[in-house]
Amino acid sequence: MADIRMFSVRVLPQMPDFELLHLLAEVGVDPLARENLLHKMKHVNIHLAGIECRAANIIKQEMLSLGADAAVARDAVSCRIPTTDVVLMGTVKQLRLFVRRIKAQPFGLKRLSDHLSAVMQDYEADRFVWRTSQREISFAKKTRIMGILNVTPDSFSDGGKFLQIDAAVERALDMIVEGADIIDIGGESSRPGARRISAEEEIRRVIPVIEGIRERVDVPVSVDTMKAVVAQRAVEAGAEIINDISAMTSDSQMAAVVAETKAAVVFMHKQGEPETMQDAPAYHDLLGEMTNYLSRRIRDALSCGIQKEKIIVDPGIGFGKTVEHNLNILRYLRELKVWGRPILVGVSRKSFIGALTDMEPNEREEGTIAAMVAAIMNGASMVRIHDIQKMKRAITVADAIVHGQ
Repeated sequence: MADIRMFSVRVLPQMPDFELLHLLAEVGVDPLARENLLHKMKHVNIHLAGIECRAANIIKQEMLSLGADAAVARDAVSCRIPTTDVVLMGTVKQLRLFVRRIKAQPFGLKRLSDHLSAVMQDYEADRFVWRTSQREISFAKKTRIMGILNVTPDSFSDGGKFLQIDAAVERALDMIVEGADIIDIGGESSRPGARRISAEEEIRRVIPVIEGIRERVDVPVSVDTMKAVVAQRAVEAGAEIINDISAMTSDSQMAAVVAETKAAVVFMHKQGEPETMQDAPAYHDLLGEMTNYLSRRIRDALSCGIQKEKIIVDPGIGFGKTVEHNLNILRYLRELKVWGRPILVGVSRKSFIGALTDMEPNEREEGTIAAMVAAIMNGASMVRIHDIQKMKRAITVADAIVHGQ
């Protein structure tokens, strides 16, 4: 009989897929069985809102029959209430079986089955390609860096530094050498309290800089604008990405410009407008409201002829959010993977870091690194930053931890 003291026991933490597959290989599991077992090792919780009680009871029974479970309101079983929220709890394998089982059930469960199937497929996606008008950008095992270039007099941390065309172009070239994958050029400040400027002034600021960069290097250029006419002119000048913090809600012509130019697009969540967005922002369900908002924006984009592969999403750190809101977004960022698109996060020098560290914008380097690494660890595929060189070093280490070398 073996001595029990010879056994080793450890509780496994949540691990990325490549580590789980490596563990199964170390155990000696047959290679053909590893992928199937992988789906049994990953636990997922899914929140469903407003489910009719008759349907909720079927859901509960089906989940229990699979060895999983579902939480429902106490009065749902007797149908004393018309609807209930439901929390599904199970492995990926159990949830896939559940989705197939309810497809033939009544009370709207077929529609729920179709929706859950799409959500799970999007949530499990971990290899993304972002198509611009000129190339494909892959996110496999590498966090992409979007370098910030503000050609404004009033941006919160670098306003006025790059108003001259030559200075702006040289800064872009320096960022590329330091490791930036994309240069994001903004001609209108979106800091809290910022006032809107005319399209003519914004064009005057950004177009010569875009042209100057594209004359020197073949690196993707993004234009940070909410105005369709500015986006159109920027793409004509060589930009291939439109970073619209309003997610195409500010200008009714923006969707047509994105579709016609075939530019890639960034959809960001914000509450309110820059002038007033930090005046006591409040949410009933922060992540739920963000998810619903950006899901609607993606659906609207698809209906306008914009391909899903063109879209990347940004939770909008600091845009109509308190310090606690921003921390919760970073803490639960992985929940936002339900969009099935890469997630861009911008934390560079943001005010929530200043609130936590009592530092001015140019003193928030360490706080920026901490927030950026947390974002990468929790699912960000791209970060938008000012200080490329030092941040690149932190990103390299974070990527090695998350994705392996």
